[in-house]
Amino acid sequence: MVRTIAILGSTGSIGTGVLDVVDRMNGRFEVTALAAGSNLPLLALQIEKFRPRLVSVKRPGDVETLRTLARRRGFRLVCGPEGAEEVAADGRADTVVSAITGIDGLRPTLAAVRAGKRVALANKESVVVGGELIFRESARSGARIVPVDSEHSGVFQCLAGVRKSLVRRVILTASGGPFFRTPLRDLGTKRREDVLRHPTWKMGQKVTVDSATLMNKGLELMEARWLFGLAPGRLAVLVHPQSIVHALVEMADGSVLAQMSVPDMRIPIQYALTLPGRRDTGLPRLDLAAVGKLEFHEVDERRYPLFALARRALDAGGSHPVALNAANETAVTAFLGGVITFPDISAVVHEVMDGHRGAPSGSLEAILAADREARRSARHIIRHR
Repeated sequence: MVRTIAILGSTGSIGTGVLDVVDRMNGRFEVTALAAGSNLPLLALQIEKFRPRLVSVKRPGDVETLRTLARRRGFRLVCGPEGAEEVAADGRADTVVSAITGIDGLRPTLAAVRAGKRVALANKESVVVGGELIFRESARSGARIVPVDSEHSGVFQCLAGVRKSLVRRVILTASGGPFFRTPLRDLGTKRREDVLRHPTWKMGQKVTVDSATLMNKGLELMEARWLFGLAPGRLAVLVHPQSIVHALVEMADGSVLAQMSVPDMRIPIQYALTLPGRRDTGLPRLDLAAVGKLEFHEVDERRYPLFALARRALDAGGSHPVALNAANETAVTAFLGGVITFPDISAVVHEVMDGHRGAPSGSLEAILAADREARRSARHIIRHR
């Protein structure tokens, strides 16, 4: 049976990984719709190869540019947030891959959930800020949410057929980023190219910066809280520089289940698309003898102060995760644009959170209001640094 998929964020690192998996699967998948950002030349190539019938671009001004670039005709072209939501709810797709970075992915992810799709979720921020809303809507619509992040995919696989009452805690692993062994006194000297030089994973720029600060792992804890229905006290992180063990699940009897693979996102992507089956990925197999050793370390909160802040936001709940994510997105964008330094990211986010007053965040309107306020605060702080 041919499965049909729509991809939100088709030109990003996850989206291109999805299409690589589709290409390897020899006709088992049909791509019905694509939504992309600013990489129009790559989107034009994807249209030609995968022949979607619906395509969305981010800006209205990109519509004519894409029409010029795309040699293939016969697809409908839409744009803007509404266009991405239309792709997410495409009636021809049974599976929607949610891979738009940041809070921009919230509305289309919500549209896919409300349409009752199987959602292969790679946009962690949508669950961080809107987990309560998304899972309430999925219960109503019957949508199934399957994680794509390697760590959450690992937990998902370990928990298959396991009663939640038998789980003592879930442990996500973190590579530690490029500065795990860097002396603390040297972190202030790190430049953009240093931060983006991840030791084990090839990822987009934003998540690579988040890996260097360990904010990504704080966000993933918030995501895990909703994906697996576990209280914050049952969620933990260990630094594992080899990136071989992606998740650990500690059971009530003291047994620990682990999911391991070579660090390649195409493995969890393919699992999310093909489950409950498994197929050969064509990727190198895990050779533990060649790896030699697997290290695990507690998180040093002096090195990763944003991780500690994220844990506090997770415990506080409400709008605190929304504000944290908004402040971080704003600060990372400023860093990537050369406006602030690497240590300034943490300083900006801490200052925003120091001034944030928590509020309920169970509606889309409340989420977006908290997001706007935190971004305004972060921009103000950045201008005055």
